[in-house]
Amino acid sequence: MTALNKVSNRLADEKSPYLLQHAHNPVDWYPWGEKAFDRALGEDKPIFLSIGYSTCHWCHVMERESFEDGEVAEILNKYFVAVKVDREERPDIDTIYMSFCQALTGSGGWPLTVFLTPEQKPFYAGTYFPKHSQQGMPGLMELLESIHEAWDNNREDLISSGDQITEIVEKQVFHHSPGELKKDILHRAYHHLEEIFDPGDGGFGTAPKFPSPHQLTFLLRYWRLTNNEKALDMVEKTLESMYRGGIYDHIGFGFARYSVDQKWLVPHFEKMLYDNALLALCYGEAYQATQRPLYKKVVKEIFTYILRDMSHEKGGFYSAEDADSEGVEGKFYIWTPEEIKKVLGEELGEAYCETYDITRRGNFEGASIPNLIKSGSVKGFDDARKRLFSHREKRIHPHKDDKILTAWNGLMIAALAYNSRVLDEPEYYEAAEKALTFIMKNLRRDDGRLLARYRDGEAAYLAYVDDYAFLIWGLLELYQTNFDLKHLELALELHRDMMKLFWDTEEGGLYLYGDDAEDLLVRPKELYDGAVPSGNSAAAVNMLRLYHLTGDQSFRESIESQQRFFGNTVNESPLGFTHFLQAVFLDHAGAGEITIVGDKKDDMVKEMLKVINNSYLPELGAVLKKPGKDSGDMHRILPSASQREQIGNKATAHLCRNFSCQKPITDIDELAEKLQSQ
Repeated sequence: MTALNKVSNRLADEKSPYLLQHAHNPVDWYPWGEKAFDRALGEDKPIFLSIGYSTCHWCHVMERESFEDGEVAEILNKYFVAVKVDREERPDIDTIYMSFCQALTGSGGWPLTVFLTPEQKPFYAGTYFPKHSQQGMPGLMELLESIHEAWDNNREDLISSGDQITEIVEKQVFHHSPGELKKDILHRAYHHLEEIFDPGDGGFGTAPKFPSPHQLTFLLRYWRLTNNEKALDMVEKTLESMYRGGIYDHIGFGFARYSVDQKWLVPHFEKMLYDNALLALCYGEAYQATQRPLYKKVVKEIFTYILRDMSHEKGGFYSAEDADSEGVEGKFYIWTPEEIKKVLGEELGEAYCETYDITRRGNFEGASIPNLIKSGSVKGFDDARKRLFSHREKRIHPHKDDKILTAWNGLMIAALAYNSRVLDEPEYYEAAEKALTFIMKNLRRDDGRLLARYRDGEAAYLAYVDDYAFLIWGLLELYQTNFDLKHLELALELHRDMMKLFWDTEEGGLYLYGDDAEDLLVRPKELYDGAVPSGNSAAAVNMLRLYHLTGDQSFRESIESQQRFFGNTVNESPLGFTHFLQAVFLDHAGAGEITIVGDKKDDMVKEMLKVINNSYLPELGAVLKKPGKDSGDMHRILPSASQREQIGNKATAHLCRNFSCQKPITDIDELAEKLQSQ
């Protein structure tokens, strides 16, 4: 039986939804591993490495055009060892080879296509290739023939070129420039954002536009620090514009990955767990800062979508939903006026179409993406929406990537826990706690080592620095919401594990993968805050929060080491590190904590916590301590807070900044006034 008529290939034994999508290709795929490398060495063949993810539109296109094609498969199987990688399971592999592609071509994206030696050294890279050359774009068929010929006849030049680019990647892409952070670094980052802000449509730069929530939460902190109203205006304009646009699913809720146009109208329709987690945090912070009902509404709708469509029954959250259904991008989400009126009736349907820009002409390939850009309305039509949602549910749904990633679950746990206290919604805390329980049960080995991915009963891949940093972030938000010391204790335990596995004891900074993991071509330290914050950035904020809660000097020392190691890298381009700069904000803003001494069930304690939760104070953590001397866990974990007492047997708030405390407060109005004046 030849490779072309096999029923399935080696990927059929994998758990990754992306790899399984390719399990019946005629290409003789291997998963990443020694079997593929040994075969490449034994048969003296280069490796054809293809990296993508299951909800990637252009990955689907390349599969249909090339990997399902017998002609392409015949060449691949004859001259190459073909390897498939799910970038969401193996961000370490993806990061390294994506950096090579960007260094070679000046751009990157998925699907990522890389040619390697049997020793996994890259020598050629690109992204999407059509089957045949077209419009100046090289075709995969021609490229495979060309690479095969060069491998046979000009191998030394290929390998030499690859070595040179690998050296550039090691020395430039993954090299960081140490130095002291400039004192005005927060102001410089703000001015960079101000320069590229789009005052007409919100967001930064031109199309395509990405939400980049960490840029917005940075601006909220900058506003908090400086009272610069322009910073808040940029946040509000962007949040409103994104909500009104087609990037937001006005019928089923949740945000798509990005907008292909400047006005946020046409999304790239896939929905990612991480985007919705980070945007829920961002809208929640904006609500806490402004008390505008729209932001609260958006947060609640995001969680409606997540808890309804993206939740495992035992806890944990799925990764993503595809842009495509029935092989057509966006088909699930678009409407015609006739469809709307068939569901809602003529009069209501006409009003809905007018409000949500659903026209005969359409705004996307002859149909319409519901949006509020023209009408500006944000009210009404709730019953109509429910009816349209019920009708839409009968359509063929996009593919759902149901793997559960520790890192992205950490972000959603943080978002749910934070918004539980800000919006006073206990349901969100319960969902976050349930997800944490799932992670601890299914994605942590008996020896305590976190794993990165769970699917279909299997946990796999040693967790990366992002998994640790984001889960610790989630644990800190859980503690701040319910004050259960087990969350803080687990955060500290995972932090110790993270430092042992990832920390560079000589220079500082955290490596992407642990010292117990597979040894790859390079061992990078990432700081750039892209679609999600980097693990180093999230860890920096976590460490400063933990430092001000616990007083443990080792956190301060690690932060200073990390800031020195990355200092000039950040100085050179602060716009790329806006989550990392939120740790710098904590230093500039006089970080600290508010300890409430009293019983959690006491009405005055509840009122004090309500005042705190209604106040935008990102530089201050909260602690709840029972009255009386404490020599147990509280004393061990939070020694300073454990010494604080009630005044006159009343619930008492102790407000401390940089380990210096103000006069204790027992009056609720005085507490509110004090926090407002901070």
